[in-house]
Amino acid sequence: MQHFQVAIIGSGPSGASTAFHLGKKGISTVIIEKETLPRYKTCGGGFVNRGKKDMPFDISEVIEREFFEVDSYFNNGKIHYKSGKDTPIVTMIMRDAFDNLIVEKAKEFGVTLLENHTLKNIGFKDDKAILETSQGEISADFVIAADGVLSPTAKMAGWKEETRKLIPALEYEVEVSKEDFKRLSKQVRFDIDAVPFGYAWSFPKKNHLSLGVLTTKKGKINLKEYYKKYLKSLGIKEIIKEDAHGFQIPIAPRTDGFVKNNVFLIGDAAGFAEPITAEGISNAILSGKYVADAIIESDLNKEKTEKLYIEKLNIKLLPELKSGVILSKFFYNNNAVRNYILKNHGQHFNDLMVDILHGDKPFPTNVSKKLKAKIKEKLF
Repeated sequence: MQHFQVAIIGSGPSGASTAFHLGKKGISTVIIEKETLPRYKTCGGGFVNRGKKDMPFDISEVIEREFFEVDSYFNNGKIHYKSGKDTPIVTMIMRDAFDNLIVEKAKEFGVTLLENHTLKNIGFKDDKAILETSQGEISADFVIAADGVLSPTAKMAGWKEETRKLIPALEYEVEVSKEDFKRLSKQVRFDIDAVPFGYAWSFPKKNHLSLGVLTTKKGKINLKEYYKKYLKSLGIKEIIKEDAHGFQIPIAPRTDGFVKNNVFLIGDAAGFAEPITAEGISNAILSGKYVADAIIESDLNKEKTEKLYIEKLNIKLLPELKSGVILSKFFYNNNAVRNYILKNHGQHFNDLMVDILHGDKPFPTNVSKKLKAKIKEKLF
């Protein structure tokens, strides 16, 4: 049985990033991937600068487009704010090329990639994890669950209840007429309220649009119908080609821990997508670096690694997610108080969000206090 110090399940940004940092330090690492790379991955593909600036290598070869401005629309387009920067706020990527690039960079440091290996079961023996895959068994000192929102690894390792907040989304890769593409390819836009308690997005790629809809509200909702309405609002009359993909996004982290035995959760498996825009790439990469650094700094001591990983999460990522959850409830609740605040302070809020997405400012930790002050201003 082949043994590795660290086995990573999944080759997305979180897993591949972890592998890169571990491989760079000479730690024997394997990525276990159920498919063959590069593979399509459902994702809007909007990589914000707060994550991009932390990339340890250049990603220009996989960039489809870059945008220096963000347009936010509320109340079905009745309220509009635009904010910009001198450097790109959102970089458009296709996940097949992006994920594969990170994996290839990790392999340069000796990381092993096992493709077409589906994880079937996890056992524990002599302080090691025994990973039963579709092509044999592998043992490891540490297991990193980086296999996305569904994360079979987490379920096998003992996370039985769903404590994250999962929201539904539909993403479409859409080829439109040359005229429509020329018109719509000039801006990246978020249309808040295009879906109840959610938003629609238009992300131009190299030669097509990534369009999508999501809602943060529980219960049945026909996202396909709201997508059709969104197409009309954008003035799209002809669809040349359209590929639809449904998925879930975790916009609140697990409440039952991120470590069991020697299995560590990162990225969507842990519930680390940013709650307002539901962008998950940046925090996936960040959590991958956190767990890699914890393993390295602890000199592969399991107890110390767990302690360090949790400490790192609590410095920035978890507090920001908590603030983001509060802000998202404000943004997506289309009521008189929110609209009053947007009317009087909307540009400031939009500028603040762009500052956060660009990596210039962290999520404010006193969000609840500030919102209450604005609501008092409205009521009294």
